[in-house]
Amino acid sequence: MTWKDALTDYQYFLKIERGLSENSIKSYCHDIQKLINYLETQELQESPNEICGEIVERFIYDSAKTVAPRSQARMISGLRNFFDYLIFEEYRKENPTDLIEAPKIGRKLPDTLSESEINKIIAQIDLSTSEGERNKVMIEILYSCGLRVTEMIQLKISDLFFEEGFIRVIGKGNKQRFVPINSFMIKLIDTYKDHIRSSLKIQKDFEDTLFLNRRGRQISRNMVFMIIKDLTEKAGIHKTVSPHTLRHSFATHLLENGADLRAIQQMLGHESITTTEIYMHLDKSHLKQVVEKFHPRK
Repeated sequence: MTWKDALTDYQYFLKIERGLSENSIKSYCHDIQKLINYLETQELQESPNEICGEIVERFIYDSAKTVAPRSQARMISGLRNFFDYLIFEEYRKENPTDLIEAPKIGRKLPDTLSESEINKIIAQIDLSTSEGERNKVMIEILYSCGLRVTEMIQLKISDLFFEEGFIRVIGKGNKQRFVPINSFMIKLIDTYKDHIRSSLKIQKDFEDTLFLNRRGRQISRNMVFMIIKDLTEKAGIHKTVSPHTLRHSFATHLLENGADLRAIQQMLGHESITTTEIYMHLDKSHLKQVVEKFHPRK
């Protein structure tokens, strides 16, 4: 078996069996490709079903000189999953990463923005342009609904159920969820849809796509990242802010104001409550208030 064949089969498995998105598949395969490049550079001929733990360990050790411990841990995890797949398909009998220890890393808490910081970012938007009007709606919906950037750019007009007060979101693995949307956000989207989007020359296959670029096609992830980065710099906020920061802020602010963790889990589309529990570590001040308010022995 060649590395090219193994990687192609693995990508197919991740897409069909696991139902992962293209972005997730790229992330899973990134470090496998780095291993392939390493073998070529070192002029090593080991195939994926023959490569030994010593070579994999050497690759990880050499890579560790230029990457952070968190990246190294992700690399080991990605390679372990790949070789587990080869064992499952009976191409191998053992996993060459089994004896490789991942570096111990602390749990990284997500960056968040305060409400005033979010307002400062939005205040930098030039609302005299059609792109500015669109950008305001995109940033507001990322924060108001806690969407991932891919979920936001893939929103369809047919996903808007305003009478019921929900939008339909297609999340990781094509899993569908309904997220509540408030009247403020409904008004913003309707204004953008009826007065900004309607003036564009919409390209074929994008007639139902909500957020479009000036060429009438779906706006890209990279463009959204660039827009938020530019606005953050103009606002004088010295944090690394991305679309995901707005999602983290959505969850954190809900929790701080007394929202139920299970409800936040459903709105974020987390499979496991443990993923959502990371927000419990951001601000514990509300926990004391919960005990004081609800415990019978107060």
